[in-house]
Amino acid sequence: MSGLFITLEGGEGAGKTTIANAVIDKLSTLGIETLYTREPGGIKIAEKIREVILDRDHTEMDCRTEALLYAAARRQHLVEKVKPAMDEGRIVLCDRFVDSSIVYQGYARGIGMDEVREINQFAIEGFMPDLTIFFDIKPEIGLARIAANDSREVNRLDLEGLAFHELVYEGYKKQAKMNPERIVSVDATKSVEALTDEVCALILSKLNK
Repeated sequence: MSGLFITLEGGEGAGKTTIANAVIDKLSTLGIETLYTREPGGIKIAEKIREVILDRDHTEMDCRTEALLYAAARRQHLVEKVKPAMDEGRIVLCDRFVDSSIVYQGYARGIGMDEVREINQFAIEGFMPDLTIFFDIKPEIGLARIAANDSREVNRLDLEGLAFHELVYEGYKKQAKMNPERIVSVDATKSVEALTDEVCALILSKLNK
């Protein structure tokens, strides 16, 4: 029995983690257990790569190095955690996946969306999410949320200027338009309760199919 792989995407401060936790709690009340994980990270090796990528002192990192590190972390996370859970028939909810690299490094960094997609094809071997939920929120709102949240991890990407995050937003919109059969956009400015209900409904719909 194969499980379900669902990814959450969006710019900084989109609220993915908050909603993911709320969604997991709500699905649990329905008797649906969900494995939550994140990228880069989720396992020991990938978490160590995450530290290197997001370290605020690593501002000199080349954009292609960054893209390759993300792909390496993604590969290990996929084979060590995601696929085994899928083989057990579990629902896996993942905060970020390949779309993040295509948007952040491919579009916003200017490497090229196709080029980054090709790098990641080597890593994922064609394995793609059953459903991707894009948290649509203007970058200035997301960054304002980060600034107001003292408990949130501030990483190297948060140090980028508004222009970079606007490119990220543009990239996500393009990616969603190019993949309408997989990527569903939700209004991330909604209340936590409303957004949780909407994301749960999308997951349950995909599960029932």
